[in-house]
Amino acid sequence: MSNMMIAKLLKNVVVTWKPLSEVCGLITTGKLNANAMDENGIYPFFTCNENPYKINNYAFDMEAILISGNGSKVGHINYFKGKFNAYQRTYILSSFHEKIKVMFLFYYLNFSFRDFIVINSKKGSVPYITLPMLEKFEIPIPPLHIQTEIVRILDTFTALTAELTAELTARKKQYNYYRDKLLTFKDDEVEWKALGEVAHYSNTRISFDKLNEKNYVGVDNLLQNRAGKTDSNHVPKEGNFTEYLTNDILIGNIRPYLKKIWQAEYFGGTNGDVLVIRPKNDLLFHRYLYHVLANDNFFEYNMQHAKGAKMPRGNKEAILKYHLPIPPLKEQARIVEILDKFDTLTNSITEGLPREIALRQKQYEYYRNLLLDFPKAEQ
Repeated sequence: MSNMMIAKLLKNVVVTWKPLSEVCGLITTGKLNANAMDENGIYPFFTCNENPYKINNYAFDMEAILISGNGSKVGHINYFKGKFNAYQRTYILSSFHEKIKVMFLFYYLNFSFRDFIVINSKKGSVPYITLPMLEKFEIPIPPLHIQTEIVRILDTFTALTAELTAELTARKKQYNYYRDKLLTFKDDEVEWKALGEVAHYSNTRISFDKLNEKNYVGVDNLLQNRAGKTDSNHVPKEGNFTEYLTNDILIGNIRPYLKKIWQAEYFGGTNGDVLVIRPKNDLLFHRYLYHVLANDNFFEYNMQHAKGAKMPRGNKEAILKYHLPIPPLKEQARIVEILDKFDTLTNSITEGLPREIALRQKQYEYYRNLLLDFPKAEQ
């Protein structure tokens, strides 16, 4: 696919613009509260989250586009065909006009609707969109054969990304399997020690003036499910903070089930919501300790001993009592070598599948923008 081919496809194309109310014969909402979900349900239950939950009864049986009507994911768009149910603030678009392809409408809404709601959504304590606002949103309608070709092109890019995402999911399952297998020992196979015998919390401090967006780590910029960290949106302007050094292990101590963990690649500072763990002898490699603490067994232990119900916090004293296997250094090195290969494949944004997915997504967005950026007559 080249820019020249797209220019040829769209050359002299006549587009009419129609409000969504004229494109969809039905624009309605669900009737249920968000807590109506049932994890053992058999039908999709669309709320204002990105992914649907489950429910045991359906209210709709149709081809539909669903739009989150409020909350942090306001404007998120799903497509579904079949039996489903929906939250009372989820908008349901159906009964589409014969002159528009449903998937063309889906792609156009994904391309343009977010910008529209940023300008027009009601911004109280929780952002939300209204039915009149939705009904007046204008859709370009090129000839059906042009819509069909645009959908075909975008479907191709979407399928490539979905294929890579499915492979990433499979590799993560494989990674979890090998991590569990490699870190499982019988009691008499290796020496076992409490974490506090072989490691300690950082007891050094660092001044705020040595911190920046990159090396200040709060619990909010640690990523879930062992995905590392991002740069911080907030950097302290005064005070001293817990120092971490290269190779130290940082663990988010709020909601341990989120599995936030990162091995430091440089020095920096953090706050009391993040634990900084540092080996204190030569019995184990830093990287081996990282893999032990990134294992589900540790996070499950941490949750069992956490304090607080609504916002559980890891128990620092109990964490130091966590028992871990200490195989010979040669075996630790072998385990690290295997697990690091999986880690690179599943988590690296510079080498692994996440990088490939990000590149595909950029490619998709580039061509989507070229294909769907129709000028209006007044422009």
